[in-house]
Amino acid sequence: MKTVIKLGGHLFPCKPTPEKISAYAETLKKLRELGHRLIVVTGGGRVARTYIDAARRLGASEFTCDLLGIEVSRLNARLFIANMSEDAYPEPVTSLSMLLRAFETNKIVFLGGLQPGQSTNAVGVLSAEAVNADLFINATDVDGVYTADPEVDPTAKKLEIVRTDELLKMLLAKKLLAGSYALFDPVAIKLVERSKIPTRIIDGRNPANIEAAAKGKDVGTLIVSAAQ
Repeated sequence: MKTVIKLGGHLFPCKPTPEKISAYAETLKKLRELGHRLIVVTGGGRVARTYIDAARRLGASEFTCDLLGIEVSRLNARLFIANMSEDAYPEPVTSLSMLLRAFETNKIVFLGGLQPGQSTNAVGVLSAEAVNADLFINATDVDGVYTADPEVDPTAKKLEIVRTDELLKMLLAKKLLAGSYALFDPVAIKLVERSKIPTRIIDGRNPANIEAAAKGKDVGTLIVSAAQ
């Protein structure tokens, strides 16, 4: 089974936690042993947002802010590679052509961002499409898609399943800036729609949820293509 996992920025605070990285790495190793062929996309986390905020205050363009976020996300990918030894491809891939070559090694392939204007969520879906993956998992800091921000609106309800067109409507009113992508962004949603790859948004704060989702358990919110 070919599975792509996006590890959200919650996993990467200002000061990386080796114990936490190791716990997630063990889950990834276990999935590989079970026969999963894995691609893992790492977000930029708090460090990326700190750099982006500083650059923006200095008058940098959103293009430059995106470049900073990409560089930090690749550093996070290197943290996992350093921990996983022979299980991982030895460097973060930086293009889709490199991704395809690395994937053929049957190692766990890590990458961060690829290009400005594209969130790591979009990178994850695009990577899944490139290898014709069976599943894309977005491991974030909430347990699924809600009708509103659950931290702001106590009446927000979790959705067990949502179509791409419905999710897009929920996000269209938001202004998207570098480093501010929450669950998904319009580019990622449209990629899910065209690829028809089953996508789950799960609570990635517990690595056991990643394992459960990869094994086909009904966790989080399932995003399905409106084109199906």
